[in-house]
Parts: sequence; C-alpha cells; structure tokens
Amino acid sequence: MSKKKIYGIFDEEDVMMKAIKSFKDKGIKVKDVISPYPVHGMDDALGLSRTRISICCFLYGLTGCCLAVTMMWYMNIFDWPMDIGGKPSFNLFKNFPAFVPVTFESTVLCAAHGMVITFYLRSKLLPGVEPPIYHSRQADDYFVMTIETDESKSGSIENYYKQFGAIEIKS
Repeated sequence: MSKKKIYGIFDEEDVMMKAIKSFKDKGIKVKDVISPYPVHGMDDALGLSRTRISICCFLYGLTGCCLAVTMMWYMNIFDWPMDIGGKPSFNLFKNFPAFVPVTFESTVLCAAHGMVITFYLRSKLLPGVEPPIYHSRQADDYFVMTIETDESKSGSIENYYKQFGAIEIKS
C-alpha cells in the first residue's frame, strides 16, 4: 500500500490544537505541524521526545576547551617557554589562571559554531535546499498539519479535517 500525505490548513491555534487531540484520540498519528510561531504545548500534543541537541552542545564545548588548553600548553610550555614576571614556564597547572579567559572563549566559540552547524544539518536548511511550502501563508498566520496515511483511508482523514475545523485540505 502506498502512503499519502494529507495537509490540513488551520487559521487558529486553538482549533488546530483541538484537532491534534481529536486525531490522537481516534488513533491517527499527526506526522508534523508547521506553525508561524512557537505554540506552547505542541511538543506534548504531538508526542515528541526531548531533543538531544544539548548533549551535542556539551561535546562541542568540551572539544573547544580541550583544544584551547592543548594549544596554550604547546605554545607556552612545550614549544617556546618564556619566564614572564617570574611565572614558572614548565607547569601548566601553575599558569592556568592566565589561561582561563582564552579557554572560556574557545569553549564558547566551538559550542556556538557547532550548534549552528548541527541545527542547519538536522533541520535540512542547507544551501540550495528548497523548503517545503504547502500554503503561501504558512509562515504568516496559517498552521499546516500533516498526516501520512494509506490511500484507502484518505477520504476519512479529509472528513475528519473538515469536522475539526480545517479551512483548507490539500493532498
């Protein structure tokens, strides 16, 4: 059986949220919702789990921290040790207070750039990729709900959309 995507366009947030709940009560899984702004409670209504992107941020920050400490150790202790103001040039631990600002900035730099790149890759916002546009006003004030179903059930889904207050239905 082939899968068919049916899009319901809503003009009000409350009507759409009630439709999601009604579809969920009927055992129909809502695949995606596109909204012009963040809607409180949408993740819970769709049954989405918490994202793991914060773990990626921690790993990018840890990478930046390790790179900064390694770079400063190599430059200031291993490669070109210099005695400045009586600081020992043979010990990273005793010089670390001077290294804190550079370590912090490198951590933030790597975490921020890594998060932006991860976000673009994860949401498929790469250069040259066209975004899916189901309705010309989906970024203005309309909400688009996607349900993926079998060809045989598409008529009943369209009737449910009408019953729950969709102003337009597209296949």
